[in-house]
Amino acid sequence: MLRKLLVVLLAVTMSARCAAQQYEPYHGDGIDDYLRLVPAASVFVLKAAGVESQSSWKRLVVNTAASFAIDVAVTYGLKYSIKSTRPDGTDRRSFPSGHASVAFCGAAILDKEFRHVSPWISVAGYAVAAGTAIDRVARNRHHWGDVAAGAAIGVLSTYAGYWIADKITGWDKDVSVAVSPMGVSMVWRP
Repeated sequence: MLRKLLVVLLAVTMSARCAAQQYEPYHGDGIDDYLRLVPAASVFVLKAAGVESQSSWKRLVVNTAASFAIDVAVTYGLKYSIKSTRPDGTDRRSFPSGHASVAFCGAAILDKEFRHVSPWISVAGYAVAAGTAIDRVARNRHHWGDVAAGAAIGVLSTYAGYWIADKITGWDKDVSVAVSPMGVSMVWRP
């Protein structure tokens, strides 16, 4: 009888521990905490190393700041509005993935600035961003939809940031586009 009681007690204790572990707060820094910054850091490392980018230093800094400002505002605005529970149950800020949005925002900037040098630079940036997103799901911090939304927000924030910053600063004056019933025309002034 005592033996059966010990077995039942052990089983209850183990199942309670497994259940508690499932909802235990996330511990430890993962590689994803660092990987998310690699594409954006690569932009500035390549520029500092003398690789020809599409933008001057001033334009690069302004457009990058605008892109990340939009990215963070949209991502965290949604996180605190939607309040989706994480797969590990630690909090209600799962949707969208901030790590994925930052990584893909950096990858899109890397793509815009250095694609003309080599498409492999863009591939590497997006590969690191995808690795970050996959790691977030593998660590049970996000659902696939969270990282997909984060990726979309990151890329769209970059395009919006470049467009808005160029309009505000006037750096878009080099290219003019006109649409008429006869078609589309573009004038480029070097």
